[in-house]
Amino acid sequence: MTEPLLEVTSLVKSYPGHRSRAVDDVSFTVNRGEALGLVGESGSGKSTTARCVAGLIRPDSGSVLLGGQDVTRARGRDIRSLRARMQMVFQDPYSSLNPRMTVEQIVGEGLIVQRMERRAAARRDRVVELLELVGLSADHLGRHPRSFSGGQRQRIAIARALAVSPELLICDEPVSSLDVSMQAQVLNLFRDLRLRLNLSLLFIAHDLAVVRYVCDRVAVMSQGKVVELGDREQVYGHPRHPYTRALLAAVPIPDPRAERARGHAPIG
Repeated sequence: MTEPLLEVTSLVKSYPGHRSRAVDDVSFTVNRGEALGLVGESGSGKSTTARCVAGLIRPDSGSVLLGGQDVTRARGRDIRSLRARMQMVFQDPYSSLNPRMTVEQIVGEGLIVQRMERRAAARRDRVVELLELVGLSADHLGRHPRSFSGGQRQRIAIARALAVSPELLICDEPVSSLDVSMQAQVLNLFRDLRLRLNLSLLFIAHDLAVVRYVCDRVAVMSQGKVVELGDREQVYGHPRHPYTRALLAAVPIPDPRAERARGHAPIG
């Protein structure tokens, strides 16, 4: 059996002034080429977990190993190298892109920071390649984020994340701020990129339908803890924990008759 790409063990994170831990003894793995969904309601600790994994905040205890290297202990060149191997796509494409920068500057910035491509012409070629990969084009190079739709901005954010050829993409509610039609397009893009680039995904969401569409395995979080972890079919088809069953019961069913049979009034 191959070693997991990402190993999170006994992760703990608390904040001053809060009685309970935001992340409380969380452990999971992500294999190479796998998509793991981290799902739960707002305040369950999933986004804090993602930020600890990405090295954006430091946990109180526990370890985060990426390819055997501990992200929580890395410093200097080591942390820069690790951050090239894992990149993050944030929830809000309106605030995660610098409005003063052009698309070429936004997508190419990581190449400069990681010293991967010093020549401007070669860097532009790489940016164009990335834009085309996410469904945009060279025509967008000189434009600023304000001239794009939400879905297009998220594609730009994904291109930026892919610029340094990461092995792991950490996606923190990446479609929750988009309308339904844009959500579907961006989710299909994630699935396509994962297969094409052999990416691993840690996909954070509160929408169970989104996680089911994208992920192979699912970890359910509640009050800072992982209360259930298993294959997609097992978690959705035969949930063991009462919290998981409650989450699934709250998901609307498109067929009103099926919704009534489950004990809910139809929506709409």
